[in-house]
Amino acid sequence: MSSTTTTTTTTTTTTTITANTGTVILGAGIIGVSTAYYLSLSSSSSSSSSSSSSSSPEIHLIDPSPTLFWSASGFAGGFLARNWFAPEVSSLGALSFAEHARLAVAHDGRSNWSYAPSTSLGYSAVAADKGVKKRGDDWLRSGTSRAEAAPEKLLPVLSAEDLKKKTPAWLRRRQGDDVEVIGGEGDAAQLEPERLCRFLLAEAEGRGVKISQGAEAVEVLREGPEGVVSGVRLRDVKTGEVREVKCSRIIITAGCWSGQVWEKLFGATSKTVKQLPVTSLAGHSLVVKSPRWQGAVDGEGCHAVYTSYDDAFCPEIFSKVGGEIYFAGLNSAVVPLPSVAEGSKVQTESMELVKQAARELLGSDIDGEDDLEVVREGLCFRPVTPWGLPIVARVPDEHLGGGIQTKPGAEGGVFMATGHGPWGISMSLGTGIVMSELVQGRPLSADISALGFEKVVERTN
Repeated sequence: MSSTTTTTTTTTTTTTITANTGTVILGAGIIGVSTAYYLSLSSSSSSSSSSSSSSSPEIHLIDPSPTLFWSASGFAGGFLARNWFAPEVSSLGALSFAEHARLAVAHDGRSNWSYAPSTSLGYSAVAADKGVKKRGDDWLRSGTSRAEAAPEKLLPVLSAEDLKKKTPAWLRRRQGDDVEVIGGEGDAAQLEPERLCRFLLAEAEGRGVKISQGAEAVEVLREGPEGVVSGVRLRDVKTGEVREVKCSRIIITAGCWSGQVWEKLFGATSKTVKQLPVTSLAGHSLVVKSPRWQGAVDGEGCHAVYTSYDDAFCPEIFSKVGGEIYFAGLNSAVVPLPSVAEGSKVQTESMELVKQAARELLGSDIDGEDDLEVVREGLCFRPVTPWGLPIVARVPDEHLGGGIQTKPGAEGGVFMATGHGPWGISMSLGTGIVMSELVQGRPLSADISALGFEKVVERTN
């Protein structure tokens, strides 16, 4: 979601509040499509069990990028964890991990989006100049890339032979290095994010969800003397054509672009939150093929390896079901965020460093031989908050500004789900479930009490 144009909220001349309870979801990345999927699933179930002949409230996904899933929802590594989270999000993380497994069983996730359990390893190399080992997962604990490390728990002590079996053949070993198992297959898994997104979107569309690509929300529509939200005005990013979508509920799931959406629709008139404290963390990635990895088969599963490279950055490496290896970990908070996700371009110098590290850690043992095949280069942007936790909440009307009001309870509201940082893919399904429950006023399946909008207000005042 993006734009720099400033608009103001307009009040229509309508004096009667309509019965509209449609939902507009602003941002069609993995959090947005997950929310649409579970909301449409719930709405469909409610309609089929109801004796009423009225149709379900309309759900509409909006995204300004002409091509979907061009950022983290398409280029992230797809690592899933069960219990690698801070206490405030542990409930949401566990819910999401279990739902990823359930959905994969129900819809053949292994074939459709390469879902697979994964063994997590910390690889420690010997620093040539100091003769000391560097823990491969130290960056997790320090928050360089992910917020929390794998949980400190006692794992079975493996024999040298068993550890060798746990170590992937595609990882280039060095004399004196070390490999440590930091997570078993019950604690971690992986998938291809874009393929999961496309599955969720197709299923949601099959239940009547509408999608508008290349369109941005530029204005909140209101009706009645109290100025109750009645819809949004959209503008085509290429033609400038304007149209309206009726709704009583607005959900902001625009990732790194959530701040721009907020400022355009609410920030200009809000007295409490002018700017949303959500920034971007850019990450370069590489997908390669190696002759030492042909894909997961029975008896040899996928791995996630965390290590370090010449004190330059901390690579994360995932071997995929289909025979590819994902290599990333070079992150930056200063790479500028493009106006739309499709406008992102890899930075040559950064990508060369990633390639150099990949050759060093994954390459042939034969000096001078480069037998890695580059499949894809990528750059994605992940939304982060200063306090390291996502925002998953309803926004109280008092912070919307401009006298904007929403219908009470499940009939209306402005909601937000963003700021998941490096855990957006892992927490996506759980977030979709909880957001669906939240907007419908149902009991929540996870504890999100620490993820409310109050943190935003505290940080901006």
